[in-house]
Amino acid sequence: MLPAHSITATALACVAFSVAPVAATTYSMVKDYYGSSFFNEWTFYNYYDNLTNGDVNYVSAQNATAYQLAYVDPSTNHAIIKVDNTSTVVYNNKRNSVRITSNDSFSVGSLWVADMYHVPYGCSVWPAWWSQAALWPQGGEIDTFEGINTNTQNQMSLHTETGCMAVSQNQTSTLVASTNCSYASNEDQGCIVTDPSTSSYGAGFASSGGGAFVTEMASTGINIWFFPRSQIPTSLSGNGSTIDTSTFGIPVANWPSTGCNIEQFFQPQHLIFDITLCGDWADGVTWNDTCSGICYNNWVMGNGTDYNNAYFEVGYVKVFSTQGNNTVVPPGGTTASSGSSPTTSPSSSSSAAGLPHDGVWMAATMLALVGFFSSALL
Repeated sequence: MLPAHSITATALACVAFSVAPVAATTYSMVKDYYGSSFFNEWTFYNYYDNLTNGDVNYVSAQNATAYQLAYVDPSTNHAIIKVDNTSTVVYNNKRNSVRITSNDSFSVGSLWVADMYHVPYGCSVWPAWWSQAALWPQGGEIDTFEGINTNTQNQMSLHTETGCMAVSQNQTSTLVASTNCSYASNEDQGCIVTDPSTSSYGAGFASSGGGAFVTEMASTGINIWFFPRSQIPTSLSGNGSTIDTSTFGIPVANWPSTGCNIEQFFQPQHLIFDITLCGDWADGVTWNDTCSGICYNNWVMGNGTDYNNAYFEVGYVKVFSTQGNNTVVPPGGTTASSGSSPTTSPSSSSSAAGLPHDGVWMAATMLALVGFFSSALL
């Protein structure tokens, strides 16, 4: 028979191990952005890039249509979001581009899928498919897809207030650049995971026919899956109204609630597509690693043919809620879900914060197991 301390340690280890697996959940569709109505429920930024210091003007919905920078291709029913590649830009001017934000936001208990056939890439190009709360950084940010220049791998990250950490990640990627999600740490680097697949970004993404990005914002953690076109699960490729994450396998990126209390650090998220040029990251310290010349002078200026690949081609965006709930938050409204009411104050965390579902329940379970095994020795 094992000594008491060994059994106690085994019980604790069993509890710790039970936290690790990514929980499988069934979701029902609550929102579908697709076809001719794709752009109907998005807001166009209609201002210059004052957020990441890029050399673009984000146009209005009216101008995006007039200049064919945001439209639905009638031959495919795919949405196109692009950088202006036909105008000549002279010194001190910016190039036109698009940033759109969903009118609705989506609370904890939501999952969203973006099926894309092409993503923007090329020197000076900085695209992103991401989300953030109405208040930043209080409500958190999830970067599902992001990259720069001629990079070949997608970068995923979270940005939060202080207190959210990437701990015990259960994911397929081993490329973890940082684990502190706080905007106040490392100049807002966030907690970064890079997809090892070269089909997850850029020319490799396009040549493989694109793929689907899945983002799950659950109370147990945030997960991102990427499926190349040939590996998209049937639950996503069909027209089904429900999906089961147990069919997805282990995510490429995982931020479990063991290190980050999701309902504390993440408020309802607005979905965002944008493409900027140069800016803080694309024209940063890694510029000369993949590109030459001066970012603005040699790329943004001129006739725009360098931006022939600077566009998103999106088959659809679908949003799902945990079955039986509705996590859609309309503009100025509140969610109809019976749960998912994130606490915004980071000071409200307790010693049990970050344990899946309920820190008190987990703590009680741990004590019960320890007591059970110990009593066997008496």
